[in-house]
Amino acid sequence: MLRIHEIVSAFEAVAPLALQESYDNSGLIVGEMGAQVSKALLCLDSTEAVVDEAIAKGCDLIVAHHPIVFGGLKQFTGGDYVQRALIKAIRNNIAIYACHTNLDNVLRGGVNERIAQQLGFEAERVLRPVAADFGSFAGVGRLGDSDVFRTAGAGVLCNLQKPMNVLDFLQHVKAKMGVEVVKYTKCDVEMVSKVAICGGAGSFLIGDALRAGADAFITSDVKYHEFFDAEGKMLLCDIGHYESEKYTIDLFSNILSAKFPKFATIFAGTITNPIDYLT
Repeated sequence: MLRIHEIVSAFEAVAPLALQESYDNSGLIVGEMGAQVSKALLCLDSTEAVVDEAIAKGCDLIVAHHPIVFGGLKQFTGGDYVQRALIKAIRNNIAIYACHTNLDNVLRGGVNERIAQQLGFEAERVLRPVAADFGSFAGVGRLGDSDVFRTAGAGVLCNLQKPMNVLDFLQHVKAKMGVEVVKYTKCDVEMVSKVAICGGAGSFLIGDALRAGADAFITSDVKYHEFFDAEGKMLLCDIGHYESEKYTIDLFSNILSAKFPKFATIFAGTITNPIDYLT
């Protein structure tokens, strides 16, 4: 058996908590660092149904991308799904660990590189570099180091080896990401050769993608008026939040299997996407 702190160390060697956004709550949410763990359930969201699955499969740790708790909780009465999930996890001695924007904000082995790989593209650098001093962490370095620009920050930028026309590009994204719908803007772009990517809600990077000269930007959760921000100069694609990040579970498995090849991990079978589509 492993201790939870060993699992945590493996994740944070790749994605240090210092790299998470200020609003985030990555890290150990339920459990004790010294507790033993024999089996982990890997998921995108640690919902009540996922906790039920962990109980049924004998897992004593849930590793999720999205933290079940973002803000403070004032009650534990079971009044909503967050409270119910936490109460059930605590009662059944199941720890919950979240690796969220810290994993988004690393280039190598991070969420956005994984999306690029799914599309058959190579993530060359981050789109918006970090603006903080993260000390001597290997792979990030100190503010001012040239490596910072390439290894830590929001989004990634890819240069395609073979440019695609817009329709072929959209069809490629739809097929490779396994999505039912791609929302996109009309634009003046005819050929796509430079692509920006941000898993999850990435509309805050629209300006960065434009300044980087991206022909297309793949992300999700773009609001109606934010589509105008592309100004017809860039193909802005919204593929859905869950859909953009569902391959994050692969990253969790890779991190754990590389460090602990005999440790048992299970991909959650529960589909936590709250959105469905009528096609």
